[in-house]
Amino acid sequence: MAGWLTARGHQVRVVTAPPFYPEWRVGKNFSAWKYRKEETFLFLPDGSSAVARGDITVYRCPLWVPVKPSGLKRLLHYVSFALCSFPVMLLQVLWRPDVVLVVEPTIVCAPQAWLVARLSGAWAWLHIQDMEVDAAFEMGLLPSGLLSQLAYAVERVVLARFDSVSTISASMLTRLKKKGVADGLLFPNWVDTEVIRPMAAPSLFRRKLGLSDGVRVALYSGNMGNKQGLEILVAAARLLQGRGDVRFVFCGDGSGREGLVVAAAGLGNASFMPLQPIERLNDLLNLADIHLLPQKADAADLVMPSKLTGMLASGRPVVATAKAGTQLAEIVENKGIVVEPDDAGALASAIGLLADDEPLRRKLGAAARTYAVAHLGKQAILTEFEKSLLELVSERRRAAGQP
Repeated sequence: MAGWLTARGHQVRVVTAPPFYPEWRVGKNFSAWKYRKEETFLFLPDGSSAVARGDITVYRCPLWVPVKPSGLKRLLHYVSFALCSFPVMLLQVLWRPDVVLVVEPTIVCAPQAWLVARLSGAWAWLHIQDMEVDAAFEMGLLPSGLLSQLAYAVERVVLARFDSVSTISASMLTRLKKKGVADGLLFPNWVDTEVIRPMAAPSLFRRKLGLSDGVRVALYSGNMGNKQGLEILVAAARLLQGRGDVRFVFCGDGSGREGLVVAAAGLGNASFMPLQPIERLNDLLNLADIHLLPQKADAADLVMPSKLTGMLASGRPVVATAKAGTQLAEIVENKGIVVEPDDAGALASAIGLLADDEPLRRKLGAAARTYAVAHLGKQAILTEFEKSLLELVSERRRAAGQP
């Protein structure tokens, strides 16, 4: 997003952390304890340069990264970044931005973003990727009681202070309305449908995995954490291990990967791959004959998996675990198969059905691709976002009597 905006002629500064996700380990050549300023260019997924050197300034701030994140450790992790990034954020007042946008998670950074916006006369925009407060308590990541009452009280105050609040799905907008945000904005996740697209030739990963033409790949690619409910995929693989024509492939990293590997030990129809570089993403997504998208029942409408956009754009059917009536179920309908969460038997049956029925896979995959092109295209979504930014800036300048 920063690269796209800068390529359109906007000045962008980013205050962030060193890369550590999803491995929960700070990346090579970065430090968790040092400040770092980068004036560089960004690369698009196709490898082309997004902007000229020096057009984007990135400030990387220290934070504590727990080796094994739990609910309380995650909270301390977020707070450490909020504290360390605060002085860098204050310095941006001198730059006098027109818009200060903060992405949740994490909400503990929202107060400083709001303060910087007020001190610099900028528009304060909060964008919510995950309903992290709801998820923390409804999924049992943090204990309810006094802590939950305090967290919801702080959330109400934060939401009421921002000039704009946006989120990524209609169901999450409904949640925002219940929290008192009557005019929330829809700013969905997007995918570059030119970069992520169906491939005519077989994926190179099939050869790397030694798969014959008759083997159908059921792929899970993404973060391996506790919100995904990946245990059900191992259970489905166990139910289908008698079939030699179905291979489960797990690609990615995260706090739950080690446990997943242990759970799948001994399964001859399950393979694990490390996190792949972004330039190989299209080849990876085209490895799938069937995409797997598990979601825990208690995560319904708290999050909208961002990985879904790439799955749909790749033109492959999706098998999702989601309750009927949730946003995820509605999107996947007619582009894949939706089964109830926690029902490994139903999941295994859906995978087996698609593995056996190539015409159905083609039909659902084509519908997925059509939907992605029509509704999830990067250019259309970011152009609308830019339009909103320009309207807000013009409104604020008119109110201040500025040209």
